Amino acid sequence: MGDLHLSSSPHFSFKLKTQYIMAAVIIALLPECVAGIVFFGWRAAVTIFVSVVSCVLFEYLFQRATHQKILIRNLSACVTGIMLALVCPPSVPFWTVIIGSAVAMIFAKGVFGGIGSNVFNPALTGRAVMFISFPSAMGAKWLAPHTASAVDAISSATVLSGLKSGAVDSIDYLQYFLGNKAGCIGETSVLLICISFCFLLVCRIIDWRAPFGMVFTVIVCAFFAGISNGIISAFDEILKNLLTGGIAFGACFMVTDYATTPLTKTGRLVFGAGCGLITFLIRKFGGYPEGVMFSILIMNSIAPFLNNLTVRKYGYGKVVKKGGTR
Repeated sequence: MGDLHLSSSPHFSFKLKTQYIMAAVIIALLPECVAGIVFFGWRAAVTIFVSVVSCVLFEYLFQRATHQKILIRNLSACVTGIMLALVCPPSVPFWTVIIGSAVAMIFAKGVFGGIGSNVFNPALTGRAVMFISFPSAMGAKWLAPHTASAVDAISSATVLSGLKSGAVDSIDYLQYFLGNKAGCIGETSVLLICISFCFLLVCRIIDWRAPFGMVFTVIVCAFFAGISNGIISAFDEILKNLLTGGIAFGACFMVTDYATTPLTKTGRLVFGAGCGLITFLIRKFGGYPEGVMFSILIMNSIAPFLNNLTVRKYGYGKVVKKGGTR
């Protein structure tokens, strides 16, 4: 007889194989990779390559060193590598990407037991360490679209920092929707991210609830933040929040991660709403222009609590009275 494993609820199983899921996510990430290379040139391509190779290598070395089964064929390390690269600025030094990959694969994933056991999103954890440890490398210089040289990055800034400081008052919504703006490699084109989101939904790889909760909460917060200056200002605030920064990318690829987000339907909605609220609060009142990374990592930490809070307890149900109420 096989071993009997006991664990606390909730208990869920996934019918799709890990390799199939990861392959589908890689396909969904390809448009963002291509767009990043088109907008930012060879640096984006090399950054993606370095990140993927580093993540695969670190996972292999860790599993080999700890005498675990080698699982690099399931493509999860490739997904982490691509995501880590896409949430980095195109001017990021390659050595920082290697450090971020090590943090993602060893400390955020490996030490927790590998795929499916990690508490925090590996790619975002790697980026957070890079951002905190090397702030000048991660945010001081930004490449404007169609500039392949790091020299051109000095005069370019993210739209979010400009909006927060007041240097940027209005934006070209169409160009920003298409992705023609300074930003992280894979976060610029909201159009392509929406296409990838629809692809993952059709393939039943992701659930819509967490992304909906996140985006809807940002919309509500932005509306009330701008309504004091009129309805036009409210909608302008909404579009500025949705078309800049990493909300679209985070909603599509980060809050839909199986391991680090709640398993229950209600839990996913609450999780997404929490991400949206924290993101908006950091953008509006925090010391950083962007809050997507921090919001998702914070909500990752309470995902197990949301599971236990929202799972349906065995033996409890809705009482239906026959013959009408009394």
